Amino acid sequence: MKINILIGAMALLAGSVFAADSSLKDDVKAAAKKLGDNYTWKGSVENAGGGGFGAGPSEGKTASGTTWLSIKRRDTTSEAVLTGSKGALKTQDGWQSLSDAAKDDGGGGFNPTRFLAMRLQSYKLPAAEAADLADKAKELKKDGDAISGDLTTEGAKSLLAFRPPGGGDGPEISNPKGSVKFWLKDGALTKYEFNVQGTVSFGGNDREVNRTTTMEIKEVGSTKVEVPEEAKKKLT
Repeated sequence: MKINILIGAMALLAGSVFAADSSLKDDVKAAAKKLGDNYTWKGSVENAGGGGFGAGPSEGKTASGTTWLSIKRRDTTSEAVLTGSKGALKTQDGWQSLSDAAKDDGGGGFNPTRFLAMRLQSYKLPAAEAADLADKAKELKKDGDAISGDLTTEGAKSLLAFRPPGGGDGPEISNPKGSVKFWLKDGALTKYEFNVQGTVSFGGNDREVNRTTTMEIKEVGSTKVEVPEEAKKKLT
């Protein structure tokens, strides 16, 4: 009898833990959804030890289906506009559609503009990224005024991978791990942060990556996006 009672209590406890975890994931996704498609954000990326492959600091605005982005990498700041499945990127030669900027110029070697254009073609807005990160977490728990948890192995691996500029297979990822943290206020997402670590092997070279990305959300419901005329012509 005592054994049956103990087993029942353990099952009840496990069920309550699972329910709590599911509830917190639902809370995060609901908080991300509450942002709608009108908000501003500022992102930062820290690559501990110099590892990387990720983009640098970024700023963005989205309103009524149109998104403006500013992304800095080293000493270069790139500007982009996305709307639906279309996009435009400001290059040294002026504004180009993402499809044109992503084309192989035949010059060989690494082309940062092309690489960025290819990444922007699958860009996730912060609200969508936050919901995706919640799904990639093993479980979430209360952590002071935040909600946090470790990423699954596959979740961390997917965040470390990237599409090579020339197509073909991506890098080999080993020992992937990571964590994620969310901050909510009045039922809406205000900030999230995730860290990914692992060994990325590409072109015969191994690079140890320890990357932390932080996104802060503001101006929910009051954001306005102005698209340059030259960019508009490349969105048609």
